[in-house]
Amino acid sequence: MSRPLMPKATAVWLVDNTSLTFDQVAEFCGLHVLEIKGIADGDVAQGIKGMDPVSNGQLNRQEIERCQQDPSARLVFLKSKYDVPEQKPRKGPRYTPLSRRQDRPDATAWLLRNHAELTDAQVGKLVGTTKPTIQSIRDRTHWNSSNIKPVDPVTLSLCSQVELDAAVQKAADRVAKERKKAGLPPLEQANTLRSAEETTGYAAIAGSTVVEETSDDPFANLQAAPEKEEEQKYDAASVFSNLKGKAEGEDGA
Repeated sequence: MSRPLMPKATAVWLVDNTSLTFDQVAEFCGLHVLEIKGIADGDVAQGIKGMDPVSNGQLNRQEIERCQQDPSARLVFLKSKYDVPEQKPRKGPRYTPLSRRQDRPDATAWLLRNHAELTDAQVGKLVGTTKPTIQSIRDRTHWNSSNIKPVDPVTLSLCSQVELDAAVQKAADRVAKERKKAGLPPLEQANTLRSAEETTGYAAIAGSTVVEETSDDPFANLQAAPEKEEEQKYDAASVFSNLKGKAEGEDGA
């Protein structure tokens, strides 16, 4: 499927100049929906100038208007006069621009805190850093540890949301296989709280407030609170007769 030559710049223009949905822009530009939302919020692609896909011959106004009227529709590329070869993923360490290199410790700290299942190799590939730097940030021996603040690497434009999701899913699959091989329950079951019957020793009876007491019940010796005495009932005749008797007694005195 065709992709814009400059996906983020094209997404910036579409977000700023059209009413297309995030899904439509994301699918057209080959980006994650959260990246498009970050562009709309001003957290992603800061400083990137938008590129008009209409002037570049990638879209026309009729196509944009059609998709604006129908949120379920998807943008279709115009047939290009030139065949642009598909760009293959580059092997080797990621290149990080000079303006972003000071943000790598913050992104590394965020990944270590929120995705501990990622290996050092995965973290290094996502943000373009080295294993010694990752270890120093983990051990808090980094020369700038006091100023490191965890920040999402997608927000810092060090990696895309698609790349981060793929790395996290790969790490989760690896952890699941390791736990299964070791005979441990899946991580979801291991982190589940035990039932009330297991922790309290009570077996709750459905639809009733009665519980079955066990021999080690700490509340077994407590006596039930005495019932409140029935309040005395009064009628109008007795009240007025008492008042009349009191009044006659005062007059006689």
